Amino acid sequence: MTFQININSDCIATLRAITEDEPALRAKLPLTVVEESELASITHPAQRVEWLACRVAIQQLTESQGLLYAGLQKDEYGKPHLIGSPWHISLSHTSGWAAAILHRSRPVGIDIEPIREQFTRVVPRVLSTDEIVHAAGDPHRLAVYWCAKEALYKLYGKRQLTFREHLHVEPFTDDASELTGHVRLPDHEEELTIRCFKTGPGLLAIAF
Repeated sequence: MTFQININSDCIATLRAITEDEPALRAKLPLTVVEESELASITHPAQRVEWLACRVAIQQLTESQGLLYAGLQKDEYGKPHLIGSPWHISLSHTSGWAAAILHRSRPVGIDIEPIREQFTRVVPRVLSTDEIVHAAGDPHRLAVYWCAKEALYKLYGKRQLTFREHLHVEPFTDDASELTGHVRLPDHEEELTIRCFKTGPGLLAIAF
């Protein structure tokens, strides 16, 4: 099961259920020496499958746009980039699902999350005071905040950034599909759009 999401003429995303095992996924992928080494360092079988599924997702998305897929490389912050292409990407996975997004010219971020009770435990370290008041302990709102901030974090793609202090999401209605997010640092401030979908494992957020 694969869903394709067309954000605009420059941006496309995919969400796919993971139905293959590791050998089937591995057979579809060209991996660089560095990627082979990274995969070898992952010991948990389910995490290996999710890692591979994300790369199959971005490979299929890349090739659907007529681009040659030559693998991924990570920058000094650990953010993945397509080898030999200026297009921007982001990846996300959770149990049973993998997601990828591709943008022609701008950084993007994607995150998928199930709606879990554990979000009530992480609130103090990821939400501002105003966001805590707005969330009001509601599991769905907490999941939206978490998913949206993860997407913002992946878009920004650098370290020394905390969810609570530097990433902000404006209040939203429970049926909102488009949110407004902010990255606020001493030397950098940016307003971004976040699209939020109820799909797959629960929620999918795309920041662009």
